[in-house]
Amino acid sequence: MRLSVSKQPKNALPDQRFDRETSEFDRSLGFFDATYAFALTLLILNIDLPKDAAWQSPQALLDSVSWQLIGFLTSFFVIIIFWLSNNSIISRLRTLDSVTIVLNIVVLAFVIFIPFTTQAISDPGLELLPLPTVVYAINVAGAIIVQVIMYEVAMSRGYGRVERSPRTRRLELIDGLTNPAVFLLSIPVTLLVGTVWGKLTWALMIPLGFLTGRPARRAELEDLAAQARRQRAASTGRSGTRS
Repeated sequence: MRLSVSKQPKNALPDQRFDRETSEFDRSLGFFDATYAFALTLLILNIDLPKDAAWQSPQALLDSVSWQLIGFLTSFFVIIIFWLSNNSIISRLRTLDSVTIVLNIVVLAFVIFIPFTTQAISDPGLELLPLPTVVYAINVAGAIIVQVIMYEVAMSRGYGRVERSPRTRRLELIDGLTNPAVFLLSIPVTLLVGTVWGKLTWALMIPLGFLTGRPARRAELEDLAAQARRQRAASTGRSGTRS
């Protein structure tokens, strides 16, 4: 097990590093996954049990929970995307340390807060007020930004399983900041035009994500191919030396 602790100033965070093969790495990943699952479970609490009259017909039932159901589905997919993104980031790392773990915990704090802000945007008496939509946008944007920071810190410390070129790092950063930019853009739209248009602004993530994601994935594949070529060249060199 690779676990190192360097001397730090008093009250500083210990510099612990855990390689992918260690149980501490697996325990950290398990904790992250469990917290995302807990946040997903909390979302169901935002849907109130309809009154007896609502059960008389499917239309009446849908009318009684429509806003809450939309809020539930929106945040369900948001949290699932966070979980998938976190797994994707962790899969690219060979090491976690104290700083990256703490940053991941900050991301989880934002994610755990999503059920609360979801209740605000889906409550029948609040869904058209601008503040709930603004708070929700800040909540999600904050989580994404911290997640991007965590990944950038990990890569800058050399924890990546594949060495990224400066071009790839730049494209990944642009791709990572696209979604929080959309959520932050929805804030002035909500305040100036209305909550419905503010929420519709979030749909911009689909085309923009496609535009920024493809170049980032292509650059990542180029880095993988370059690393494979270096490994083959190194292996060939060692074979030639032995012969």
